[in-house]
Amino acid sequence: MSSIAAVVLAAGAGTRMKSAKPKVMHEVGGRPMISHLLGTVGALDPAKVVVVTSPNMDTVQKEVAPAEIAIQKEALGTGHAVAAALEALEGFDGDVLILYGDTPLIEVGTLQKMIDKRRASDKCAVVVLGFEPDDPLEYGRFVTDANGNLTAIVEFADANAEERAVRLCNSGVMAINAAHLADLIKAVDNKNAKGEYYLTDIVEIAIKRGLTCAYVKGEEEELLGVNNRAQLAEAEAIAQQRWRAAAMTAGATLIDPETVWFSHDTKLGRDVVIEPGVFFGPGVTVGDNVRIKAYSHLEGTTIGEAAQIGPFARLRPGADIASDVKIGNFVEVKKSQIERGAKVSHLSYIGDARVGAEANIGAGTITCNYDGYDKFKTDIGAGAFIGSNSALVAPVKIGDGAIIGAGSTVSKNVAADALGIERAEEKQKPGWAKRFRDLKKKVKK
Repeated sequence: MSSIAAVVLAAGAGTRMKSAKPKVMHEVGGRPMISHLLGTVGALDPAKVVVVTSPNMDTVQKEVAPAEIAIQKEALGTGHAVAAALEALEGFDGDVLILYGDTPLIEVGTLQKMIDKRRASDKCAVVVLGFEPDDPLEYGRFVTDANGNLTAIVEFADANAEERAVRLCNSGVMAINAAHLADLIKAVDNKNAKGEYYLTDIVEIAIKRGLTCAYVKGEEEELLGVNNRAQLAEAEAIAQQRWRAAAMTAGATLIDPETVWFSHDTKLGRDVVIEPGVFFGPGVTVGDNVRIKAYSHLEGTTIGEAAQIGPFARLRPGADIASDVKIGNFVEVKKSQIERGAKVSHLSYIGDARVGAEANIGAGTITCNYDGYDKFKTDIGAGAFIGSNSALVAPVKIGDGAIIGAGSTVSKNVAADALGIERAEEKQKPGWAKRFRDLKKKVKK
């Protein structure tokens, strides 16, 4: 089977995004749009990927590594952008996909259909991906012959009334036989109103040379090109719908799917239950039979089987939650290991710590891990009990089975099975409260 190469056009500045960041670096589900596209292309096992950028797009070039980089020095149209990639494609034999870095939702099955269509005939030089939008707006229109072959792509500005009535529109995505690519691109001129080199012109050029062109249809939502913030939000919404559906198909329960937000890499086990308002940042893996209660925020965390999280919990990067753990309401965990069966049930901060198996952390407990300059570790042994409203000043170690009295500030290690308690002596003054009230009443008279 012939090889596949991909040329990804990513040179656009994206001025309508009103951003200092290149357009293709804006994120959907916590991942840059161009990386979504490259992930899809990667499923085809391409022999070569070339990304076309403008000069000084260092962030894009770093993001797409190890793809080859071609530089489009001037913005002179899509044909000119593809021409910038020709040198990187010298000697390549196969089919070349032309894609756009601001189109993150295209599916691998659609790209495979294009390749298959191109390879169905040796005479077929170009396959273009079309779609039928609800509102065709000013997309270019496909012109086809009686046999359904693509004969031209007419830009909206140049189309007559009959052509504008056509519902089949141009997405810009193409599959091109590499044997013809360079010759077709070099034949494109800029004799048009904009003075640009249009990639779409290669369809008519190919036909004039006795070759054929074809098209396949894709879905409108997968071909959404993101040019502004509203379209970015639309792309996010589509991606979230896909991920929610995939999660439920794979065996997770989403009580109110529309309120759950996934990252591109969220991994859920079977029989997971997710309550309303849960947000997954990047890097979350959830084991089987976990329940994540309402309005919890998770990122960079691993959760073991049958754990319970929330409601209103925050798991930050490095939170490693073992099986049967309970993380309750208004608990924040960061860069800590919470071992099997441990409980942190209420209003606590656990950072840079280890909480041993079956340990119990009382409400209001804080691991004081930062002195303003450096972070230090708190180590809490298996079966330990930390009383409510305790402050553990790191670095400190609480031994297995130790008990910390409520309200203690602990700055020294506590041995296994010992009681650690730090409180000022409690004093009672009989009658003091009544005398205080009487004095206040007298002063107010």
